[in-house]
Amino acid sequence: MLHNCPYNLHCQLTQEHKSLWRIKNYYLIDTERCQECGGECRSFWEEMAQEKEDRIEELKELLKMHQ
Repeated sequence: MLHNCPYNLHCQLTQEHKSLWRIKNYYLIDTERCQECGGECRSFWEEMAQEKEDRIEELKELLKMHQ
């Protein structure tokens, strides 16, 4: 059984991965059909994807401390 801290980190890592997957596989694709925003939607989702990737790397580093 995992202690709370690594368990919580694993749970959050899973959520971040799921969110990143949705952004890359749905949200960015949907922006190709968006004509109202002049590309701002796509920029938002690209920035959000980068933030998720950075957060995932941080979580991985924290989890290494618990091994």
